[in-house]
Amino acid sequence: MANNYHFATLLISLLTISVFQTSFSALVKEQPLLLKYHNGALLRGPVTVNIVWYGKFTPTQRSIIVDFLQSLNTVKGTRKAATPLPSVSSWWKTTEKYHNGSSVTVVGKQILDENYSLGKLLKNYHIQYLATKVAQPKSINVVLTAKEVGVEGFCMSRCGTHGSTKAKPRVAYAWVGNSETQCAGQCAWPFHQPIYGPQSPPLVSPNGDVGVDGMVINLATVLAGAVTNPFNQGYFQGPATAPLEAVSACTGMFGSGSYPGYPGDVLVDKSTGASYNAHGLNGRKYLVPAMWDPKTSACTTLV
Repeated sequence: MANNYHFATLLISLLTISVFQTSFSALVKEQPLLLKYHNGALLRGPVTVNIVWYGKFTPTQRSIIVDFLQSLNTVKGTRKAATPLPSVSSWWKTTEKYHNGSSVTVVGKQILDENYSLGKLLKNYHIQYLATKVAQPKSINVVLTAKEVGVEGFCMSRCGTHGSTKAKPRVAYAWVGNSETQCAGQCAWPFHQPIYGPQSPPLVSPNGDVGVDGMVINLATVLAGAVTNPFNQGYFQGPATAPLEAVSACTGMFGSGSYPGYPGDVLVDKSTGASYNAHGLNGRKYLVPAMWDPKTSACTTLV
């Protein structure tokens, strides 16, 4: 089964920028970022997000991620209490500007594979196989691998991916790995000291789990890409084999004033010292990356 891959950009960018007397924010203004629409299908809501948990995740880890996914839902009247702003749902609502339709998501089936049915070192075709276990139209089937599981290309060129099957009906899928013990400096930044580039103190993760909070950032990246460029003919810049997409085009930006090596000014929980920029359901706090806004042709952060 053939598949298209979309690599989630590593959180530590190796871009070289000439500054001179111009700030990074001014440089962005001078050179607006344009993601071209390639006239293909986009995913409109309601979109079902199915999950395959591969390896050992604690109940707390699973709840952090499921709460994040449920926080994306923008259906009115489904919450017991209003989520404070800025919120995960207000961040996700930017995806609706790509197609002028609903981007509502619903958490669907969840499969636990705690016994490593395919081993602890997975190839690309293993990810595709696992994703098809819950395949259904108008869905994104997400494979999440635990910290003890290695995946082809993980930590070397990617922290997560999204792609699609070519067999009809085409199905979108995504994968994200827990980098806690393998490459947290690459895939869980800014909650871990970066391996490369400018060295700045790591932020305190909002849910007390560096690996899983890093997964949320990468999951946000690939989900936004899967909705706005599910079948390789949506919104992106550059080659289709390695595109810059809705979030991957805005690498390393989490708050105002961000620049390479500095995530920007974000909110800080006074009681825990944790950094975040979005409220979620059940009192959760998350750090979500900037997303390209097609109305302004710029990367936009919540704070």
